[in-house]
Formats: sequence, structure tokens, C-alpha cells
Amino acid sequence: MLGDICYRAFKAIADAHNFTPDFPSPEAATGMAAALIGRDGCFDLVAELDGRIVGSNFLDERNPISGVGPITVDPTLQDDGAGRAMMEAVLRRSDERGFAGVRLVQAGYHNRSLALYLKLDFEAREQLACVQGSALGKVLPGCIVRAATADDLPACNGLCLRVHGHERGGELAEAIARGLARVVERAGRITGYASQIAFFGHAVGETNDDLKALIAGADSFAGPGLLVPTRNGELLRWCLGESLRITQTLTLMSIGLYNQPLGAWMPSVLY
Repeated sequence: MLGDICYRAFKAIADAHNFTPDFPSPEAATGMAAALIGRDGCFDLVAELDGRIVGSNFLDERNPISGVGPITVDPTLQDDGAGRAMMEAVLRRSDERGFAGVRLVQAGYHNRSLALYLKLDFEAREQLACVQGSALGKVLPGCIVRAATADDLPACNGLCLRVHGHERGGELAEAIARGLARVVERAGRITGYASQIAFFGHAVGETNDDLKALIAGADSFAGPGLLVPTRNGELLRWCLGESLRITQTLTLMSIGLYNQPLGAWMPSVLY
């Protein structure tokens, strides 16, 4: 049921603006919801109306910063208050559990969600471009990209701390265990990592060359695509020069702790 609501909700708003839905089928949305419900460190809730489930929301609690989403409401009940109620519930939980901040990413074409999040005191931090295309299958000179191991966690967490002012070790540890995470080495030193080059993955690097190496070495860009801050013109132009294409823009929003990043980075759809 949750997967069907999620699929229909995302499809309705995407179709209304002539965009491709984030989930290609009800089965894909159901698989995503099932994975989140079964994940340690993920808080999930549903909204009910007259005993019927009409929506859901999730809060990622694996890191010092919590991440919201995806939030979905049955498209036949949009603007009836369910979305706001579920957002207020996860914000209360984030505050009660002492997270330093909470973040989310919203679709740039979804004006109603932007208005709601602003009313809930989120601040818009970055415009993002969702980029998709065929895997590049390239190796950048001087860069070694390999699978990340548990032994790499301290170096990766330290890098994220230097760039963002916080680490994402809980998320990265899970990605390593699943065999998804990659690191890039230059001169024998880890200079970048990615939990996955994908919609649900984030990446951090000392320079854009580190992110380029991770993108170039990715087998695919799972989901709708990777997210690139649009103000990073160098990296975005490089992606376009490699025949990747922009499919939509999104907005990274936050409450609480937020530092201007001091390095190269790409967020996940959570943040």
C-alpha cells in the first residue's frame, strides 16, 4: 500500500509538470519503502484517515544530521494537512533525539512542498542538478578508484568532517557493508569517497578531480541520477562535456547546523 501511494504521489506531481517520475513503477516504489522500513537507523511513520493509510514519511537517523524523506501523500488528499502533520512529527523526533540539524532535498518544480518547508523554518541552501546518462568507464590520470573497506572509515569520516563540519559514518558504514562505497586515492592517500554515485548516495572530495574520478569510475548512476550543486560550474560542465544530461533541478534545505562546504561534494536525495 505504501509503495502504491508513493508511486502515485510522485507520478502525479511529475506528470503535472511534464517531468519523469522518480519511481518508474509501483514495484520500484514498494521496494524502496520496504528497504527503508527494514533499515536500522531509519524512523518511519504513516498517516491515517478514517482507519485508512494515506501517506508516509521517513527520518534517516544514521548520522549526526537527520535526513527527511521521501514523504508522500495520497494524491487524492493533497493539501488536506497530512503532509504538514507528518513533517511536524519527524521534526519533533529529530529535536527530541538531539540531532544537530535536519535536512531534505525537494523537487524544484514542486512549489507546494517548497512553500511548506519554508513555513516549517527550513532554509534553502543549494540548488542541485540531477544528472543522468551512460556510465563513462574512464580512469582519470593519477587517481585510483577502488572499493571502500571498513578500514577506510576513519579517513573518509575525517574528510567529510573537514568539508561539511560533520561526518556521515553511519550511512557510509552501511554502504561499505553492501559493497556500494568507493574511495579515490591520489599519491597513496584517500582524497575522496562516495557512498554510491547515485540518487541515494553522497560523495565528498578534496577537489573536483576526486569527484570526477568517482563519477568516471561508476558502473551506473542508480535511480534518477547523481546530484551536483549547480554553483559548482566546473564539475557540472565536465559532466555535460561527458554527454551526461540534466534532467531536473532540486533544492537542498536545512534546519539547524549547516556549514558552507569547504571542498568538493555531491549530496544524496536526503542531503
